[in-house]
Amino acid sequence: MTAFATPEDIAHRTDAAKEAAVAAGRELGLEITEGKVLYELFSVVVHLAPSPVVARIPTVLPHTTTLADLAKRQQQELDVAQWLHDQGTPVIPPSPLLERKPVQKNGFSMTFWPFTDEDKTKEPDYVKNSELTADLHKALKNYLGELDFLSSAEPRFVTEALDRLDNSPDIVDPQDLARAKQEWQVLEPLVSDENAFRKAFPNVDLQPIHGDSPPANIFASTNGPLFSDFELITRGPVEWDLGGLGLELEAAYDRGAARNDLRPLDKDVLRFVNSVGAIRVIAYLSCADQLPAMVEFMKPFINQWRDTDPYA
Repeated sequence: MTAFATPEDIAHRTDAAKEAAVAAGRELGLEITEGKVLYELFSVVVHLAPSPVVARIPTVLPHTTTLADLAKRQQQELDVAQWLHDQGTPVIPPSPLLERKPVQKNGFSMTFWPFTDEDKTKEPDYVKNSELTADLHKALKNYLGELDFLSSAEPRFVTEALDRLDNSPDIVDPQDLARAKQEWQVLEPLVSDENAFRKAFPNVDLQPIHGDSPPANIFASTNGPLFSDFELITRGPVEWDLGGLGLELEAAYDRGAARNDLRPLDKDVLRFVNSVGAIRVIAYLSCADQLPAMVEFMKPFINQWRDTDPYA
């Protein structure tokens, strides 16, 4: 049986992240009377009140992610968010009150962003957000920052996580795990090797992409929608950003692509990214000891994957 973190363990982790952010912010010269936790799941988001600054602290991480790895990824996020902001793209940029770099404190690595008022009167409109994603892709085409090919797929982590799950039948059904491993043997080379991907999909261009489902990461501010959370910024096919969203949202993206003179989504690449995404969902269950709620949260995605044909 897997030893899951208790609610008390998670509360302690959240408090530790909050206190680290408060301490780091004060050391950087911010006036902070309290840290207000705005959100917690895979990351803890803290308003460093009364300063107009929010700290985001990743707390649930793959076993392969070191603080150095995380800081590199966070620096890429800060750089691309600032660049997009400078180009006039509607994004949440890094906080202008602090140096644009990740900060490490008490074993946590964090980034700082402006406190942004949320329009809580509106429900997320994922159809509209999917269409807007094409606007983001058009802007990102001109970004020249150094990005690795499909780093957000985390192939090393997935490979090792699937093996670690051999000992967790209470988390992943052994039949699901066996199928996942078989599919990953086909998918992993296409994720890890840009040349192999280009050979498999010769007519599909690669470019900077958000990396983590931008339709689900558009912040509804009181001044309009803002792209956010570029933690997994990478280079790859645009289909990666629409993985697992279904026909309606794919069609919405294609409308946005036509409006921006971009190509429509490629169905073969969509099948590829959907398959990789499903295997990553299963792999992330290796982190369920840190966040037990993900076991139930991931079930619908796994059930949907079971209804698909194996990738071969």
